[in-house]
Amino acid sequence: MNIKFQEIKKILSELNKFSEEEINAKIEKMYLYMKGILEWNEKVNLTNIINEEDFIQNHYIDSISPIILEEFLSSRNVIDIGTGGGFPGVPLAIIFDDKKFTLVDSLNKRISIINQLCREIGINNVKAIHGRAEDLAREKMLRESFDIALSRAVSNLPVLIELVLPFVKAEGYFLAHKGPKGVEEIKAAEKALKECSGEYKGFVEDIYQKNVEHIIIKIKKSDSISDKYPRRAGIPNKKPLI
Repeated sequence: MNIKFQEIKKILSELNKFSEEEINAKIEKMYLYMKGILEWNEKVNLTNIINEEDFIQNHYIDSISPIILEEFLSSRNVIDIGTGGGFPGVPLAIIFDDKKFTLVDSLNKRISIINQLCREIGINNVKAIHGRAEDLAREKMLRESFDIALSRAVSNLPVLIELVLPFVKAEGYFLAHKGPKGVEEIKAAEKALKECSGEYKGFVEDIYQKNVEHIIIKIKKSDSISDKYPRRAGIPNKKPLI
């Protein structure tokens, strides 16, 4: 077993939620999912990271950082916007099989691969759906339906707030994975927060990403959002709420 998986085993053991047998089963599913993604990656662009050790560090250990937050631990229904190859949604779903995860991506081929791999491996609490956030957020079954929204997307925070918060229930949270410039983005997000009923609730450092300045920005949804948000596909990126 790759030594990096030992780091994940240690993290999961420290949660005091799972038996050793349960942890080993979760690690096995993570291994199978990684193997599947890397095999598919030869045909479809799912990740630029093809070294297993780097994959575990950057896709798994980075993805599971929300487990330090009570807001995430107490949630039941989670959505991952811009999931790409299934991150952070799939590794979190493997660990917390009592939570339901909906994964969204605009590339249908990625969605098909995620669903296929989850079926084959037995990850039964994941549903991946194809579409743009601007369109899906207007669907009755998805709008304001989730306790927690996650995103490791590359868009800046004002754009993400408009795209993501419409999926979150009032009193729910958007947890945004960000790099070292994430704090600067918070200052530019005041208008987006106001327009989209968001409250900035601080950030925490990612304690599992050693020597990397990653943070998780916490945004609480205070109330329902006007039906005018999100705006039509492409507009949030072209004309962000700043």
